[in-house]
Amino acid sequence: MNTMYVTGSIVTYNNIRTIEHCIDTVLQYTKDLDFKLYVIDNGSTDGTLDVLRHFETISDRVELIVSSHNDGFGSGHNKVLSKLNSKYHAVINPDISMTENVIANLCEYLEAHDEVLQITPKVLNEDGSEQHLPKYTPTIRYCFVSKFPPFRYLRRRYTREEEGLSEATSVEFCTGCFFVIRSETFKALGGFDERYFMYCEDADLSKRIRKQGTIIFYPKTVVTHLWQRDNTRSLRGTLRFISSYGKFVKRWGLVW
Repeated sequence: MNTMYVTGSIVTYNNIRTIEHCIDTVLQYTKDLDFKLYVIDNGSTDGTLDVLRHFETISDRVELIVSSHNDGFGSGHNKVLSKLNSKYHAVINPDISMTENVIANLCEYLEAHDEVLQITPKVLNEDGSEQHLPKYTPTIRYCFVSKFPPFRYLRRRYTREEEGLSEATSVEFCTGCFFVIRSETFKALGGFDERYFMYCEDADLSKRIRKQGTIIFYPKTVVTHLWQRDNTRSLRGTLRFISSYGKFVKRWGLVW
């Protein structure tokens, strides 16, 4: 793995609370890789940019890309597409942290399985409990009906929680909070669809990837994710999710 070139990207917007620890752990657990981290700031005003400039100064493995305004999650990550000459690329949320060589582990799996184009690890909460993210394709019943108490079982079905996945498993929907993808695949697909400001861009990417190959959930390696869940905790987040889901349905069709 030492000679394999791997890149990663993090998009930030006012992430002062988490970004330093995130980058620290990413750099710590990629020491055995030929690795370059791109950090794209979407116009932060809370001091995040100062932290990023510090990392760029002290590490030649960090390159900062500064935007004057917030164009969204997918648009931010797409700013690295023209720079990617790596074999594999990791998409990393600014509230992710690592305790092991997770990127190398995922790249090793991709090396051994040519049919796999994208891979995601088990994702944990801070307390060590699992975030059940290897989902099925989002549908009306999974995204909306499951919010009502009598139908909460649909949420558990959607996230495959009751399946107890413990081995490498093919999945329909790869979370955007952390994954590794073949760089040539990411570039060929044009990255994320920038019509989504936030939410559903990962589901859309998954649909396009699965037309060409396989997505794997690989629970033998892990990351921790703080998971703010803005889509369920604020009116703005809820409306943004509904808008994004509408775009997803317009492209892929309405499924119950």
